[in-house]
Amino acid sequence: MSTTSTSVVSQETAAARLRNFGLGALFALVLLLPKLLQIRRDRRSWLAFRVLLAIAGASLVVLPISLWNSWHAALAGLAMFLTAILLPGAKPDTTLADAVARLGALVVVNGGSYQLEDAPPALVQLFVCPERICVLDSQLHTMLVIPTAEISSALAAESSSEWIVRIRWAEHTADFHYRGIFAEHLARVAESTLRSVIHPPLPVLPQKRAATA
Repeated sequence: MSTTSTSVVSQETAAARLRNFGLGALFALVLLLPKLLQIRRDRRSWLAFRVLLAIAGASLVVLPISLWNSWHAALAGLAMFLTAILLPGAKPDTTLADAVARLGALVVVNGGSYQLEDAPPALVQLFVCPERICVLDSQLHTMLVIPTAEISSALAAESSSEWIVRIRWAEHTADFHYRGIFAEHLARVAESTLRSVIHPPLPVLPQKRAATA
């Protein structure tokens, strides 16, 4: 009777440990997923990550056999090793890099949503260049080009449930709408970035009166 009870308790303990390990691994994967996607864009970083993952997995398979009896660690190591082998190759985001190089952009910021005339609103990015601001949609098609020398103001303001960055240049105006919990932050970043490249107007010096004889 005692042996049976001990066996049941041991099985429940092992199941609880396995469940906790799985939940912890899943939580860690959710936290690491954005970073892994970023690493995958660099070939060397992605290869180094796969090699380290394979070494760590192999270590978890070998060490329990030689040091302690833990089949949980061995299974986790085997899963890590197989994952490192089966992971796809690097996927560099060359399209965005090509657009940055082609336009000569200093920085790229989120442009929120922009509507061009009667077209439906589109999510855009602002490619901030020394001489112009290029507004590109999600397909990297140019929707608008604003000469920085002609920009008179770039202001972010709250409007009902959204934030709007309004750019004025010459006789034109463009509004970029931001929605969501990060709307204010994105609008402020766009505003400060645009202001950093706007050329301040030259001061007008008062003319000296001609000396009278």
